Amino acid sequence: MGENEMVQQEDYEVWELTRSLIRIDSSDPGAYEGAIGEWIFHWLQEVICTLGGDIRGRLELERRQVLPGRFNIRAHIPAAEGAEELPGLVYICHMDTVMLGEGWDPDTPALGAAVKGGRIYGRGACDMKSGLACALKAFEAMVRRCGEMGCLPKRSFSFIGTVDEEDFMRGVEQAIRDQWVRREDWILDTEPTDGQIQAAHKGRTWFEVAVQGITAHASNPWKGADAIAAMAEIIGSLRRAIESCPSHKDLGRSTITFGQIEGGYRPYVVPDSCRVWIDMRLVPPVDTLRARQMVEEAIREAEAQVPGVKGSYLVTGDRPYVERDENSLLLRKLKETADRVTGKETQVGAFNGYTDTAVIAGLLQGHNCMSYGPGSLELAHKPNESVPLEDIGRVRRVLTDMAEEALWG
Repeated sequence: MGENEMVQQEDYEVWELTRSLIRIDSSDPGAYEGAIGEWIFHWLQEVICTLGGDIRGRLELERRQVLPGRFNIRAHIPAAEGAEELPGLVYICHMDTVMLGEGWDPDTPALGAAVKGGRIYGRGACDMKSGLACALKAFEAMVRRCGEMGCLPKRSFSFIGTVDEEDFMRGVEQAIRDQWVRREDWILDTEPTDGQIQAAHKGRTWFEVAVQGITAHASNPWKGADAIAAMAEIIGSLRRAIESCPSHKDLGRSTITFGQIEGGYRPYVVPDSCRVWIDMRLVPPVDTLRARQMVEEAIREAEAQVPGVKGSYLVTGDRPYVERDENSLLLRKLKETADRVTGKETQVGAFNGYTDTAVIAGLLQGHNCMSYGPGSLELAHKPNESVPLEDIGRVRRVLTDMAEEALWG
């Protein structure tokens, strides 16, 4: 088989692997990761047993329960004994997707993995089952290399599949506690990055704000204290505060979303309670401490505007922003590889969402944590989510070449 035919065959294999993963419902909330985790675990078992050769007994495969019925998976190629102590290479991918949702076209159903117009459609197509397939195929290629050479590489290599990324990210937190990743490791996730390497992340801080008022009949509102009116003051104040925050050269502007609100009883009753859940995406220099100050100031202003109410808040999520490290060795090596494989300059940008690698960078203060994967974040979580076949092939080649160079070069 010639080189071009081999590339076509490998691309076909990663496309079919992507489709197999899409067909397994791993929605969160929903089916969760039980079925897909079992499928991936057995796929990795087969790879190690059939391709590992004489050293397959030295390759590691394990799973750890994070939540009932929900397991992280780790496949690991250790470095050769006596090799220089080098940072390990880690490809980390979440196995869950958001809910299947409504609005899918009949010819591209959520779990159909249909191919149409050079794209694969389905829930998780770009977020992130195509990236998951690319990472798995890169790991398979390195196991094959170990088996053919009959020895271990100079640098360790791990594939990690995590749970719960689309919710509270408890999977990656458990992987950190299990020491599957270390501060010095080179850690790459395969989220959809529009062809870029994305090496910075906005922070993500969540608040739950509550206002307690005094109920009364709506015909005598002065006898009560309107909790919803006070919450409206808080919302307006926070919007103005975020809009006044400075922009960042890589990460853009801080944003705020009031994702959920509840309060009141009937239109003719002064509401005595209101609660809102807030998502802030923060960029330097604005951090969670400054965000807390904004919320406290907004509550004080609302209490002054609507006498009789009392506000309070909880921080329900605190993920620090991650700035690009221009001296990152992973960034340099990954960009060199992507430039060579694609034959063009690879752009380095920032990821608007929050990922497993951002959690690792934030908690461990790692400087070699970033994202590179097929597809576009703009299509993630939407009906008719899709990913170009060409993107999947490109990322598979980059991830495989990156691992080849890091382990054997």
